[in-house]
Amino acid sequence: MTEKKILFVVNAPEFFLSHRLPIAIAARDAGYEVHVATADGGAVREIRRLGLVHHTVAIARSGQNPFAELGSIVSLYRLFRALKPDLLHLITIKPVLYGGIAARLAGVPATVAAVSGLGTVFIAQSAAAKVRRVLVSGLYRLAFSQRRLAVIFQNPDDRDGLLAIGALGNDQVRMIRGSGVNLADYPFLPEPEGRPVVAMAARLLRDKGVYEFVEAARLLKSRGVAVVMRLIGALDPGNPTSIEQAELDAWLAEGFVELPGYRSDIARQYTAANIVCLPSYYGEGLPKTLVEAAACGRAVVTTNHPGCRDAIEPEITGILVPAKKASALADALQALIEEPQRRMRMGKAGRELAERAFSIDRIVEQHLAIYKELLEDA
Repeated sequence: MTEKKILFVVNAPEFFLSHRLPIAIAARDAGYEVHVATADGGAVREIRRLGLVHHTVAIARSGQNPFAELGSIVSLYRLFRALKPDLLHLITIKPVLYGGIAARLAGVPATVAAVSGLGTVFIAQSAAAKVRRVLVSGLYRLAFSQRRLAVIFQNPDDRDGLLAIGALGNDQVRMIRGSGVNLADYPFLPEPEGRPVVAMAARLLRDKGVYEFVEAARLLKSRGVAVVMRLIGALDPGNPTSIEQAELDAWLAEGFVELPGYRSDIARQYTAANIVCLPSYYGEGLPKTLVEAAACGRAVVTTNHPGCRDAIEPEITGILVPAKKASALADALQALIEEPQRRMRMGKAGRELAERAFSIDRIVEQHLAIYKELLEDA
């Protein structure tokens, strides 16, 4: 019997490496022939170095030019027709929508769609957003109109949102809490001594709560709270909600927040911190940064927002605050700064949560079970 062929489709090669690589490697080790399709980029070389077959497709992470978007569907359709995969694993919004439509047209036997957040279109309330929501809802219904389909959700809000618009049935829903974390790479070490450090690691976007983090830092400084506020991440010039360089320069000049820029050593950054903060109101699935914080045994302060609230156990592993409320964020951070025993109890509980729910071994096992289920029915 020939090997079953699985094709992962994701817009950015970097995202594939950071969020789905262990699943692809496990699938290959289980006997599947694994292919990966992404847009071009520097990380493609690493995908090939790891022995995975890579295909370049015309799919942009951002942009809404209708001709370019139609071109993405055509590019995916041609690849599916030529490669004839037995199963597709579609990851992130555009691959899910466009890949689902192309899969239906190309007659792909089985599809797994990973919905890691619905993005801002299902949250924004402007007139333009409501029009886009109608369009995107129609695209989801079209993309999911397949006979052999499993849709993986990371939080119940996203699941309920797509069930409500009739995009899929309950029998097609699968729940997996995040992308997993290799616990060995994120050790649970004692908190550092000295002035408490609050770390936020994210793309520097407004929707990630960067302004609220900075304003909370201002408030804590004005209250005389001894704390280091560390904002880790890079600008994202291609994103319309990206922070501007001039703003970073101004914050650096004010001196109440540290800006180390993009860092790949997140485990080290978190073990060098006492608290991890993510005041996001972005369309998150289940933020990987909060999973990593739990693995490192750090108390979390995050928003009562879909995805974020699903990554913690409120008042056990962290604290939830309202989105877009810098004063509430500052209050929660100050409470944990001033109550180290409570903070450390939350960190210990976070590590236990990571071992129970977020281990990469558990996440991989759940994915392979879905592949086996769909391919046995094919």
